[in-house]
Amino acid sequence: MNGILSAKMREAGAPYKLVFGVELPRLQSIANEFSPSRTLAQQLWNENIRECKLLATMLMPPEEFLPEMADIWVDEIPTAEVAQILCMQLLCKEPWCAVTAFEWIASPSPMRQLCGFLCIARLLQQGAKLQDRSAIELKDQAQSLLPTADLPLRKAIIAATSFIEH
Repeated sequence: MNGILSAKMREAGAPYKLVFGVELPRLQSIANEFSPSRTLAQQLWNENIRECKLLATMLMPPEEFLPEMADIWVDEIPTAEVAQILCMQLLCKEPWCAVTAFEWIASPSPMRQLCGFLCIARLLQQGAKLQDRSAIELKDQAQSLLPTADLPLRKAIIAATSFIEH
């Protein structure tokens, strides 16, 4: 437990029952001590504890994480931090990620929008290419959302659209 970080997160209003303040590299090290397990990941996800949610994203076997589960998890994300780690650790490893990301961007849910833009940014960063039609859709959605986007969504939009030639 990192008491200082834990206290700072609680003071900042972290929406968890419990926060240990464990840093991401340490959580990754802990996750590496376990075999991926859908059952364990789901149990961890169901806990209202920051570190459990983050570990769940690291321990869910990608081949067992279905789009229906992704929709449920995304709707249950409590913070932008969890969204970022979920996208990086799990969602971007899924063959259905790009299609789902575009569906989420078009959603009225800010958390789905955030995850959609984070996934697209990550996929593009890893070398994926957008077709012209998809690039236009991405730019259109970005333009409509930017004026009212909170900071995490704004950053994700900028990250995703920075890969598009203007």
